[in-house]
Order: sequence, then structure tokens, then C-alpha cells
Amino acid sequence: MATLWQGRFSADPSQSLQALNDSLRFDQRMFPQDIAGSRAHVRMLCEVGLLTESERDEILSALDQVLAELSDGSFEFAGSDEDIHTAVERRVCELAVAGAKLHTGRSRNDQVATDLRLWTKAAVDEVVALVQGLQRTLLESAESAGEAHLPGYTHLQQAQPVLLAHHLLAHGWALARDVDRLVAASARLDISPLGAGALAGSSLPLDPQMCADELGFAGVFDNSLDAVSDRDFVAEVLFALALLGVHLSRIGEELVLWASSEFGFVALDEAFSTGSSMMPQKQNPDIAELARAKAGRLIGHLTGLLATLKGLPLTYNKDLQEDKEPLFDAVDTVLLTVSALNGMISTLEFNTDRMAESAASPYAAATDLAEWLVLRGMPFRQAHEVVGGLVRRSIEGEGGFVELVAASDILGPDAARLAEPGASVTRRNTHGGGPGSRPRRPPPPRRNPHGGGSPAAVALQIQRFRALLGLSTGPR
Repeated sequence: MATLWQGRFSADPSQSLQALNDSLRFDQRMFPQDIAGSRAHVRMLCEVGLLTESERDEILSALDQVLAELSDGSFEFAGSDEDIHTAVERRVCELAVAGAKLHTGRSRNDQVATDLRLWTKAAVDEVVALVQGLQRTLLESAESAGEAHLPGYTHLQQAQPVLLAHHLLAHGWALARDVDRLVAASARLDISPLGAGALAGSSLPLDPQMCADELGFAGVFDNSLDAVSDRDFVAEVLFALALLGVHLSRIGEELVLWASSEFGFVALDEAFSTGSSMMPQKQNPDIAELARAKAGRLIGHLTGLLATLKGLPLTYNKDLQEDKEPLFDAVDTVLLTVSALNGMISTLEFNTDRMAESAASPYAAATDLAEWLVLRGMPFRQAHEVVGGLVRRSIEGEGGFVELVAASDILGPDAARLAEPGASVTRRNTHGGGPGSRPRRPPPPRRNPHGGGSPAAVALQIQRFRALLGLSTGPR
């Protein structure tokens, strides 16, 4: 069996070595990037005088045919094709006499690194586009929600009522940070390693900058040792995908809760839910549950790669072949999960009456009552104690909470109106809050009054979120 190192070895590789060593089964998906890198390399070799124009054209024509064969599925792989790079070069040599010169001045070390960077750039763009689609879905749901409100939770205990729109956009802003991380990681990986050779460059008059320009890289490597051994970009993208997966998992967890009969906040579309093989009445939120589960898979890919990288000396080691499967699977997992979750959310039916009913507990206004006292000069700790005492008396059976507030010499009927259903949610004055009681002294100016939970503040927040997504912020 022919190998790339057959001049040095007299024996064929063992079957076990070949089975462990070969990566064709998973790296063949990089064939467009491998051919793009080969085209740039061939044009550069001609430009610096290492290929004639006729040799260049002959090899480029062969590369075009290989691309067509790989694209339409007619490419016939050989047993000696240990990876996609070997397969492409073998076929080019079959098609073009000059094909033997394709690898001039190039190692698989810089070739693989280049292919993987090109593939990762394209994959990040695809993930970002899908995540932004999910953000738009959350935005549309928030805009449709109007002033619908539900309980906000801490420790999974009812805390203060919040607008449904405010809650949905909280997930949207988390996804925005995921997009920022992916874009930043893509910018850092936008460096061409082509020309670094095996590890130390080449004695041939190569032009790495020409290759970088043709492949659309923002820059070229500064250190050939680092260029072929660097997989920071894979780890960075895996981290961004893992954290994205964590955020998707949180969305999934809430949808699982909201779809339960105990909550009843949402009804699932049949196209985005499943039934039971035994219980005819069931409608299960499998997409949300799988979104929750996939986060563990993504975290595992990140930690596995970091463990692989932590002990590697410079420069290239075969361990680095373990960078692709976790990256490829992480991208595939995220693309599938985001797409399915987007469909699930876009078809949800929100039970806003049930949400409002759940948020109607007068205890939800306890913080507002304490702040009502603060606005009238009482220290917050004292106000907290006053309201907490009324809560305790109500729980112990001395009377309804609202009645106790109304009868209080410190609070009274005006304050009791804050505990009416829906009243509390309009009073979030901090950081862009809307209408409600005003302090006796004007507050200091707010630099960014968009993040509060009142209807007015959420309306501003929606405008900001639309702008973030590049959408019109005018009247709709």
C-alpha cells in the first residue's frame, strides 16, 4: 500500500495502525476547504516560479474535477487514503502529470491547520446566523406578549411578577453574548498557517501572504512553530458552543416546567412535541429535554480537547487529530438543537391568563411595599422588617395580607393598592423603569435606561434588541 512516507519505510502499515491512524471517515467533510487551500497554494507556487503556468493550469483543472467528484458523490476513495488531504492529492496525481508538484513547499501540518481554520470560520458563520434567527423568534414572541406578565422566580420560588416580554428577552440577551463570543473567536482564528510547512517554514521562495489573501484570511502567521501546533481556536469555539449549549439548556428547562400541567404556562405544537407509546394522553417536550441534555455533550467535547492539549510539546503531534471530531460534532449538535428549539418556541401558545393567575399572589408585592416605605424616608432594613412581619402574621392566620397592609398605621389603603394583581409589574423604576411612585428627590441621571421590567422600560429594551439584530426600530 502506497503511503506518503513510503520512501523511508519498506513495510506496509499494519491494519490496526491504519484503523487508529486514518481520519478520512470524519475529515472528508473538509474537502471544499482542502481544495480551496490547494488552489491558493498552486497559484502561489506559479507566482514564485516553482510551477510553470501550464503546470499550474493542469493542476487547477484536476482540482476542479476532484471537487466535482467529491460534491456529486462519484469520487472513489482508495484504501491508501488515510485522510481527505491524501485522497485529494492522490486523485490529482492520477489526473495531472504535474500533480506530483502539488505538495511542493507544503506539509500536511500547515495544510490541516489551514483547512480546519477555513472550515471553522464557515461553521461559526452558520451557527451565528441560526442563533440570530432564534433571537428574532424570541423578539417576535416578546413583541406579541404585550403587557402579559407571570411570576419571576428565584430558587424556583415565586419572587416578583415580570412581563413575559422581559423574561423572553433575558434569554435573547444571553444569546447575544454567545454571538459576540463566536464572532470574537472567529476573528482570532482568522490567521493563515499556510507556508509554515511541517514546523519551520521552507527554504523555497514561498509567499504565505499571497495564499492568505487568496483564501480570505485577515493575516498570516508570525511563528511557524505556533502556526502548526495552535488549536486555541478550536478550544475557544468549543467553549463558545458549550456556553451557548448551557443557555439553550436553560431555555429548555423552563419550557419543560412551563409545559407541565402544574405550571400550564404554554401549550406545545404537535409538530414540535411527542407522545407516549403507552399513555395516550401525553404530550412531551422532547426538544426542550434534548436541548437540556445536549449541553453535557458540548461540555464534554470542550473538556476532552483541553485534556488532550494540556501536555503537548511543540510542535505537531498526532494527538492534534483529536481536534476535529469534537468540533464537528459540537457544531452539528448546536445547529440541530438551535433549529429545533427555534421551531418549538415559534409555535408555542402562551397561556397568559394562567401566568397572570400565578402572579396574582399579594405576597409578590412585598418588595414594592418595602420600597414604598423607603420612598417615605424609612431605612430599607426597617421597611423589610415591617413588611416581613405582615407576611408572617398573614401566614399565621391573623388575616389576609392585603387587609393587614390596609389596616397598618405605617402602610394603609394607598399602599395596599400596590398588592392588587398586575400593579407591581408596572413599578420597576430602576434602569429604565416605567410609571409608578417617584422619589421625593429626583434620582441621578441614568446613562442607559433600557433594562428595567416596567412596560415602558421593556418597550425601550425591545427597541434596543431590534437594533442589535439590525432590524428597524421605528413604529411597527
